Amino acid sequence: MRRKKQVIIPNLTIEGVAAEGKCITRYEDKVIFVDGKLVAPQDVVDLKVTRKRKNYIEAIPVQFHEYSPLRIEPFCSHFGTCGGCKWQHLPYEQQLQFKQQQIIDNLERIGKLDLPEVKPILGSAHTQYYRNKLEFTFSNRRWMTKEEIATEEKIQDPNALGFHIPKRFDKILDIDHCYLQPDPSNKIRLTLKKYAVDNELTFFDQKNNEGFLRNVVIRNANSGDLMVIMIFFYDDQNLIVPLLEHLHSEVPEITSLQYIINPKQNDAYQDLPVKLFAGEPHITETMPSLDEGKPTLKFRVGAKSFYQTNASQAYELYKVAGEMADLKGNEVVYDLYTGTGTIANFIAHKAKKVIGLEYVPMAIENAKVNSEINSINNTSFFAGDIQHLLDEEFVELHGHPNVIITDPPRSGMHADVVDMLKKASPDKIVYVSCNPATQARDLAMLADEYDIIAVQPVDMFPHTHHVENVVLLERKVLATS
Repeated sequence: MRRKKQVIIPNLTIEGVAAEGKCITRYEDKVIFVDGKLVAPQDVVDLKVTRKRKNYIEAIPVQFHEYSPLRIEPFCSHFGTCGGCKWQHLPYEQQLQFKQQQIIDNLERIGKLDLPEVKPILGSAHTQYYRNKLEFTFSNRRWMTKEEIATEEKIQDPNALGFHIPKRFDKILDIDHCYLQPDPSNKIRLTLKKYAVDNELTFFDQKNNEGFLRNVVIRNANSGDLMVIMIFFYDDQNLIVPLLEHLHSEVPEITSLQYIINPKQNDAYQDLPVKLFAGEPHITETMPSLDEGKPTLKFRVGAKSFYQTNASQAYELYKVAGEMADLKGNEVVYDLYTGTGTIANFIAHKAKKVIGLEYVPMAIENAKVNSEINSINNTSFFAGDIQHLLDEEFVELHGHPNVIITDPPRSGMHADVVDMLKKASPDKIVYVSCNPATQARDLAMLADEYDIIAVQPVDMFPHTHHVENVVLLERKVLATS
């Protein structure tokens, strides 16, 4: 077979940032997308075409003629190879500008929406060590650098404990130091790898589905609590007990040490039992109340619980949602996609009643516990597919909502849920979104009955393209003849 001829397009200036963190430029009548970690706006580059479609081209840089004046030196040695923190080569202030524009572009271009002035994005107070949860993967197929491959020497240590290489399920980048989670996260990871190598424990082989060590999940809380969940391929207490005892002795800060046996052919563990080895089965996050006169809220986080991974910025996000709702104390509030009831409990003291809906039953049980430990007694939580759970019978039974807060997953709301929002006809809708593209689609479906009053972007994940956005909608006042 003949090789396809490589197509090189010379001397193109990267124009800006598009959706999903890709950079764009143009050639003739086509848009060209380039991975945002490989280039920066205002770079002048030669691009090699990797995919050509009717309306766009995908390409990678092969030569730089000028580097962008926006560029800064990345702080992590793994930048460019690791799949996270793709914007480390851009100043944080510049990242915020791109995210702000991404919000506006999505709402105006996808939603065709009339917007008020979009408020300046709320940046994160911490741009390093801001995550409270990370998952690392053990692998016997370490990602090797071009230099290592070129030597043709036998690799002394093929094992890795780190992150998946983008688009490679079977290759793991061994991490020396990660800037995402505060210590002792790095110490835990390095302690585990050294023990495993010293004791000849087998690292997992993703291709052949064999090996002892699979994953480790590290969760910390602003209360000082620290959880570690080890995930093994099979149950061998002669291997498990000494490893966990060693880890607990080396890192005594761990307050919850648990493990899971996962014999499946995938890494998902939500359906598997968790076994407590030492400490408590949960950690506790704290969050200031929406009302400064009220006690600090506590949220219990288990091994499988969802909690916003940037806890300090989550408070800013929920505060925006609460302020947009502007509750006076006599409202019935529906909190859709409530998760573990974080928003519901955060605003409960400002409302007459808050009703949380969520499709994960375990999350609903956690939400009820979170109300109980905070002595909140005006919340109710219901589990089920919101598309089917939220119907006219539900509204009749639990009361007409004055305000609906919705915080759906990246896929946005099902069209049936949007339709039910219209039927429920609350005075206000506060839409919290982690995906402005699907948010724009949903807002367009509501535009005939609701006006957009306020738009507030919030950055939860520095050095990535991800951005949250909160929109306040108010029901239109229909003219009467």
